[in-house]
Amino acid sequence: MCHCHFVTLSRVLPGCVVVSLVTSAFAQSPKPKRGDWPMWGGATDRNMVSDEKNIPHEWDLKSGKNVKWTSPLGSQTYGNPVIADGKIFVGTNNNGNLRPSIKGDKGVIVCLDEKTGKFLWQATHDKLPTGRVNDWPEQGICSTVFVEGERLYYVSNRCEVVCADVNGFLDGENDGPFKGEKYKDKQDGDIVWTFDMIEEVGAFPHNLATCSPVGADGLLFVGTSNGVDEAHLNLPVPDAPELIALNMKTGELVWERTDVGETALHGQWSSPSYGMVAGKPQLVYGGGDGICRGYEPKTGELLWQFDLNPKDSKWRLGGRGTRNNIISTPVIYDDKVFLCVGQDPEHGEGPGHLYAIDATKRGDITESGRVWHLGGKDFHRSMSSVAIKDGLLYISDLSGFLYCLDVKTGKVHWTHDTFAAVWGSPYVVDGKVFLGDEEGEVVILKHGKEMKELATHDMGNSIYTTPVASNGVLYIAKRNALVAIQAGAKTASRNE
Repeated sequence: MCHCHFVTLSRVLPGCVVVSLVTSAFAQSPKPKRGDWPMWGGATDRNMVSDEKNIPHEWDLKSGKNVKWTSPLGSQTYGNPVIADGKIFVGTNNNGNLRPSIKGDKGVIVCLDEKTGKFLWQATHDKLPTGRVNDWPEQGICSTVFVEGERLYYVSNRCEVVCADVNGFLDGENDGPFKGEKYKDKQDGDIVWTFDMIEEVGAFPHNLATCSPVGADGLLFVGTSNGVDEAHLNLPVPDAPELIALNMKTGELVWERTDVGETALHGQWSSPSYGMVAGKPQLVYGGGDGICRGYEPKTGELLWQFDLNPKDSKWRLGGRGTRNNIISTPVIYDDKVFLCVGQDPEHGEGPGHLYAIDATKRGDITESGRVWHLGGKDFHRSMSSVAIKDGLLYISDLSGFLYCLDVKTGKVHWTHDTFAAVWGSPYVVDGKVFLGDEEGEVVILKHGKEMKELATHDMGNSIYTTPVASNGVLYIAKRNALVAIQAGAKTASRNE
């Protein structure tokens, strides 16, 4: 059963409530992605493409060639770097000992200086007392932050939506309304408000809360990570929403959606996207039931839904079935949505599906909205988002293959095998395609219909993130450090 609640002053009201909110800078079509990289995907459409120039494909960690700096992170890093107004934000764990007085397993957001990589401050979140069923050990914060103005937004390992000051406590102020920070020294995070999704909407995060929020028109859109219990057999809170909208200024709940409900397969780990479709704003989210849905952003009204799994597919525990959930983030491009299905990497390999969906249609558009499809033996389970540039679409899968397709037809131009599992996404910048893998290598190929490998670099540790470029610098977050790469730079030694 589908539920849509519209909320003002934290009370659920029947029907629609018109909400007056400040218009965001991201309400219009995304501008060229050059300069800062303030969110997962660089802009609200989530297309993994940058317009930066002079990004090198050659570097050497040992000699320091083209390496601007290397800065330590935790021991496991899954959050992608975000660069905004001279600062870099990365989600990781507390094992980097960047705040020596804070001990133990915790989730943190690390803030670094963009020019030097110097540690500035970190926001620290204790683990949930319920343990690994809701907050898996050592995983830290997997959310990639969303930055707008003086505020950053993310989902903590405690399933809280957090709004924080980009300056932390370095500015000597404790911004409110939240004033009860446990860690409040100069190098700690200054929290402005929090929204506890467990307490407020009943979410039960399976293993970890991971969503990377997106904001537009004064609203912040967040997936709740609601999922099954430790035995993977029951859904403790089937009526909890999988998607919510909050007032960015106050943190108050504006609307919530419970379209997935009891049909959740495992967890809700996708992230929402926001873009213009046929001249109107649209919010898109991949549900934990394997169905992608489009919404009217201000009200949460359901516009369309598309099942990314074949009708005869079956869900079985441990990845043994053929039905998949959605971990990837939808990309909105040319009035279409591009999205694939996948599973927990621990479930192993299996058949996957990538779709181009016509987002101008309404209702159940599983058949009518299909533009093209790649799947079965030709594509595997994936957690990656697509990158679209010059009529070409790039996508990777968990099995380690990178594909180049025609964005209009889905025709495969070429396939490259990395021979390692891929958790991140392909990234297109300066005529090149970058992709990191679990073995710690970054492969760089020429952007184009003909496959040409330019270089492969061993980064020395696993890469579960996506390379990103900002202000002429390429950033690669490996498991334990962030590396800044710039043409002509040279470091004599690493501070990793």
